[in-house]
Amino acid sequence: MNSAQWFERAQKVIPGGVNSPVRAFNGVGGTPVYFKSGKGVKVQTEDGTELIDFCGSWGPLILGHARDEVVDVVAKTAADGLTFGANTALETEFAELITTLIPEMEMVRLVSSGTEAVMSAIRLARGYTGRRKIIKFDGCYHGHSDYLLVAAGSGLLTGGSTSSAGVSPAATEEVFVAPYNDLAAVQKILKTHGDEIAAVIVEPIAGNMGLVEPVAGFLEGLREATAECGALLIFDEVINGFRLGATTFGHTIGLEPDLTTLGKIIGGGMPIGAFGGRAEIMKQLAPLGPVYQAGTLSGNPVAVAAGMKTLELLRDESPYLKIEILGKRLADGINRIAEEKGLNLHCAQRGGMFTPFFRKEAVHNLDDSKACDQKAHATYFHHMLNHGFYTPPSGFEVAFVSAAHTTEDIDAFLEAFEKM
Repeated sequence: MNSAQWFERAQKVIPGGVNSPVRAFNGVGGTPVYFKSGKGVKVQTEDGTELIDFCGSWGPLILGHARDEVVDVVAKTAADGLTFGANTALETEFAELITTLIPEMEMVRLVSSGTEAVMSAIRLARGYTGRRKIIKFDGCYHGHSDYLLVAAGSGLLTGGSTSSAGVSPAATEEVFVAPYNDLAAVQKILKTHGDEIAAVIVEPIAGNMGLVEPVAGFLEGLREATAECGALLIFDEVINGFRLGATTFGHTIGLEPDLTTLGKIIGGGMPIGAFGGRAEIMKQLAPLGPVYQAGTLSGNPVAVAAGMKTLELLRDESPYLKIEILGKRLADGINRIAEEKGLNLHCAQRGGMFTPFFRKEAVHNLDDSKACDQKAHATYFHHMLNHGFYTPPSGFEVAFVSAAHTTEDIDAFLEAFEKM
């Protein structure tokens, strides 16, 4: 059976035929591709084709598909038991590794997804401060819990919506939304409601409206403003964490949030999430404190083993300079070709993250991102797919260069792009 046949079959038993909306290709049109296997940067599809992957399972696969050391430790750990619902030594070792690589994270709790990590961090912030309201940013996606689907990014944007049916109005009443990179808007909210705000949550580098970097002073201003009013600052590093170095983005720029959420890379391809921060805050979690959080599969040994091996490889091999060089080569090449051909686009890039925005002007917030030509992005996506390259099937997502990519992969990508 090919991808089209599998998709037809899936639609009879899975809503929309997919288990995550952006996989439906609604943002680019056409039939979703079904993957069969992957190794390094290459994936095999159910259509019998081979693609060079620049999506990387939406970020976790910074070492590429099926890295031998990760697969080996997963197999060994699984053979000893898939789950226990009880404590394991590996959980402690993993927590020690994370807190060593992120020194300001004095304590960490493991969960099973980035959504769960953020949901739990918000609850903890509310419990710690005794306040109810939060501030988030337009276009930043923090998972699908009710109060964070207000003006969200990622798949919601692909679907043409920035909200979701089924979200209680009571939940949204406790959320203020500011434009990303607009410090003045946050300061204005805090001036009036500062004593009601439990937390400000932000993607330090936004990755769910395309790659959007913080302008100078934005994150530093958030740190100062939250400290002044007694609110917590939460960095959502589900995408950013261990992306640009073997630590968090916050640590690399010398900025300490009160809480940080993690996911994707820390699972090495297995489902996982984590949140952590100062011990005085984390000790408010049950069983020590009154903020309840639990999970049957939290600290799952197989996911922990995959994540631990991934972080050890990133620490010991430090592929970040290589990834940065390849990422810059790709983005510079796209921008050069776009200029030569008079294409209305530019490519944003930081480390191995990149997004071709189909407009000339820089993108600083959601309004800028939504002003891009999404039909042109769809043309780009299918052109690259037809030439053997898989990129995110949405103009509001980030593509990734991994440690497994080579200069030859980048140059082949650019050669195909030039034919567009």
